Amino acid sequence: MESTGKVKKGAAGRRRWPKKAVSRSVKAGLQFPVGRIGRFLKKGRYAQRVGSGAPVYLAAVLEYLAAEVLELAGNAARDNKKNRIIPRHLLLAVKTMKN
Repeated sequence: MESTGKVKKGAAGRRRWPKKAVSRSVKAGLQFPVGRIGRFLKKGRYAQRVGSGAPVYLAAVLEYLAAEVLELAGNAARDNKKNRIIPRHLLLAVKTMKN
């Protein structure tokens, strides 16, 4: 038998480790939990059936809105020479979003 360094094809050469689970949030590149949002959509009885893309889309929208508010709140904190966001900064951020 030659030892060329190549793995032979066939059943002996294939490794069948169980694949590691990848969450839908990771697949979508999101921080918000897609599975949890899907569960809430089903449990809340907003509709009889919930499509597979609906929780992904909703998670992306919620993440975007949260990021916008946090960015504006961070700017408000910096304007007040603070390192931490306090409720007042969130209030100012939401007020500036309305205008």
